[in-house]
Order: sequence, then structure tokens, then C-alpha cells
Amino acid sequence: MGKKGPKIAFIGAGSARWTSRILIDIWLTPDLRDAEIWLMDINDYRLEIIGRFAKRYVEEMKIPSRVYVTKDRREAIKDADFVISTVLAKGYTYYETMRAISEEYGYKYGINAVEWNYVGDYHTIWGYHQFKVHLEIARDIEELAPNAWFFIVSNPVLELTTLVGRETKVKVAGICHGFLGFRAALEILAMRLAKERLGKNITPLCAMHDPECYKTIMNLIDLNDLEFEMQGFNHVIWLTKFRYRGENAYRYIDEWIKEDAEDYWAVWREHTSNPWDVDLAPAAIDMYKTYGCLPIGDSVRGGTWKYHWDLKTKQYWYGPYGGPDSEIGNAFRVLFVRRAIQEMAHIVFDESTPITQRIPPRPSGELLAPLMDAIYNDKPTDSYQVPVPGGKTIKAPMYVNILNNGVLGGLPNDIAVEIPIYADGKGIHPKPVGPTPPKIYRYALLHRLMRAEWALQAFLEGGRDALVQWLVIDVRTKNMQQVNNVIDALLKMPGNEEMAKHFS
Repeated sequence: MGKKGPKIAFIGAGSARWTSRILIDIWLTPDLRDAEIWLMDINDYRLEIIGRFAKRYVEEMKIPSRVYVTKDRREAIKDADFVISTVLAKGYTYYETMRAISEEYGYKYGINAVEWNYVGDYHTIWGYHQFKVHLEIARDIEELAPNAWFFIVSNPVLELTTLVGRETKVKVAGICHGFLGFRAALEILAMRLAKERLGKNITPLCAMHDPECYKTIMNLIDLNDLEFEMQGFNHVIWLTKFRYRGENAYRYIDEWIKEDAEDYWAVWREHTSNPWDVDLAPAAIDMYKTYGCLPIGDSVRGGTWKYHWDLKTKQYWYGPYGGPDSEIGNAFRVLFVRRAIQEMAHIVFDESTPITQRIPPRPSGELLAPLMDAIYNDKPTDSYQVPVPGGKTIKAPMYVNILNNGVLGGLPNDIAVEIPIYADGKGIHPKPVGPTPPKIYRYALLHRLMRAEWALQAFLEGGRDALVQWLVIDVRTKNMQQVNNVIDALLKMPGNEEMAKHFS
């Protein structure tokens, strides 16, 4: 009899659109197809949606995976091999209310919106409930599944991974697909090669909206001749090495900026329909000019207030919607979340059409299934296949967030860093990286580190002073009355009674 499949527990499984993608990846992986899947959520409706999806999908694909649905977190975790958290404690509406209250008192985009931390759902200083539930999950794992890996997908990945890594003995890693933003650098390389070899100027309409064009230009790159490296914190990660055929490939980016960027942006501003389409936005290129490396993925959404003073400023740097963290972009995000729930409910409750026809079994490009396959089935690897437009796949490196332990010099050993890894039956192992560029270390990472430490101390120690000091140095603060008023308003908000006691 062969090795039985792993037990994989999804906590917060009601994030149905995302969870469904990972489930499909699991079922497309031959040595994970017989996994025992546990779906846990506290919301009955969301849990029913993802439960029906999973059971119908398994039945239609005729695979041996077993699916269990529960509201009991400990039952889901017991004897698990992998525990995956997509939990957002209190839900989106709660945090939207917190943001609205902040803005009433002059803190545009919320009191979490500080240096290198403008991502809309990245909850730090007001993340008391988010921190608490993840520490509780980790304690359950210590007791009920001490050999399990705990994969944290929920934000704030940096703080949550660090918290669990410091306070428990759990094997923890933060997972984020933002590192796949390295493809923006490949797109620039491909566009420049198309210009050099084919004499063609490639616009965003071709490079991003025409799969055949994308496939054609990407085929110009010999991936075997490509070397790159990224490092930093989650959502503050940079392309610190970029070489093609032995030479510094940043020259292609410099040429693109000089000759093509303005034309590219003109088309992009007119035709982009996605607030998240910011990988090559003017803000990304300005950050590159300022710090010496290209910011990757959600890192483009951070920076200083230079990019975020108001909607008009955001629209200059991030395009017509002001990026995903503007008034417009945030409305899009909330709408997408609600629509995703409605669409998934329609799909799973309508049994007239096979669910595999409505959501075909295709790889998502997410890291989790390949990572679990490498660990559980002892398949040493440092890369996996990621689909790109045009029906093509590229080999992507594996990047996760794990405690530093000396990999990035100058940073504490017990802070979670986002770095390349390889995985095998013994777990996740960091790969060595080059030195962190001084500007990035001093002006980006240290600022983000300070805020992470501040938020963790506020959660672990409590007391009002942590909140006061967080706001005293905020550029939006005008006086102490403003500080005290916003703290009082946030702590008096319904649902914050426990948090108010913690920060009394």
C-alpha cells in the first residue's frame, strides 16, 4: 500500500475564490490527489459554498481526495500535515469601518498607511484581532499537529510570520505571490529584444492584452541565460540581481525608460482596466531611479507619501484609478470581493452545469501546491512552473517568508524576510543571496522593520502609549488632540471592546 495523502487544513476557507484555486492545484498534482482536505470557517454561508465546490469537483474529477467541512478549528488542525490560513479576523467590513473612522480625523487611507505600508488590506497597528487569531491557530498546531507546516497567506504576512516564528515552536512560512511580479522585468527585456531583433515597438495592448503577442515576445528570451534574485520583506521586495547572457540586464530597463516608457504609459493610461496593473507604473520606475533596484509586485504600492498625498497624486503615479489603494481602487477591491462570493455561489449551487466546466482544472501559478508536494513527497526543488499569457509556462523560483537567521545582513535573525528557498522532505531551506543594496536597506527596509516591531510590541504588550507614539511621528498628525481623538474613536467602535481593554 502506498503512502497516504497529506491532511491539509484550510483555516478561513470561506475565501472561496482563492481557496478553490489552491484546491485545484492540489488535485492537479499527482502525488497530492489523494489528500485529506479539511475546510474550516466560522461563516456558515461561505463554508457551504467552498464545501459544495470541493465535493462536486472531487466527484467530477473522480479523484480519491476526501473532503471534510467543519466550523471546529481544532478538529480541522488535529494531525494535519499542512495548515493554511487565509483568515481575515472580523472581515472586510470591519476594516473598512476602521479606515473610514481614521479618515474622519485626518488620517487619509487609515492609520496603517505609513512608510512602505500602503497596501490596502495590510493590517498592522490596528490588527489586534488578526494577530490574536493567528497566534491561537499556532498554539493549536503546537498541541494538535506539532509536525505540521503553518502557511500564512493572510496579511500582514510580515508581522504574522514573525509573530508565530518568535512566540511558538511551529514551523511557519508566509506565502505571497507578489514575487511573481519579477515578470515585469522580463516583459521589459522581451520588449527591448523585440525592438532590437524584430524592429517592433511593443505596446501594453500587445504585451499584456494579446496572448499570442505576449507568447511571441517572451519566446525571444532564453530563460536558461537569465539570472535574477529578489530580497526584502513581504511587499517590500526588490530585484537585486538581473543578468541576461552574462551581462547586467538592467541596461534594458534603462533603455526602455529612456526610449519607450512614455509611449507605453500613454497607452496604458488609456486602456488599462485593472487598478492592480501597476508593475510598470511611473511609481515603479521612480522607485527604481531613487533606490537603484526595481520594486517587485506589491512593493510598487508602497514608498513614501510622495506617491500618496491624494487621489490626484496617486493617479499620476499609478494610473487612472490611482492604483489599488486609492478611493477608486479600494472600491474596486471591495466590489471584487463581494462579486467573487456571488459568482462562486452561483456556480456551486447551479447543478445544471458541471462545475469543472465552469471552472476548468488549470494550474493557478500559486506556490502552495508545489511547495507541499516538495515537502510531503520529498521532491527537492527550488522552482516550479507558472502559467503566463499565450498558453506558455515559465520556470519560476520559489520565494517564501521565513525567519531571517542571518540570510540578510543587518536585519534581526528573528524577523521574517522574503527570500529564495529550496524545499525537500526536511522542510524549507533558505538560499544564499547577495548583500542588500545600501539605499534599500537604509531607506526602505529599516523603515518597514521599525513599523513591524512597533505593531508586534503593541499587540504583545498593549497600552495606549504604543498607539500614541505610532501616530505622533505620522506626517498627517497636526496635534495631540487629533491623536487622542482618533484613538478614542477607533477603540469605541462596536466590535473593539476587547481591543480597547488591551490598549487601555
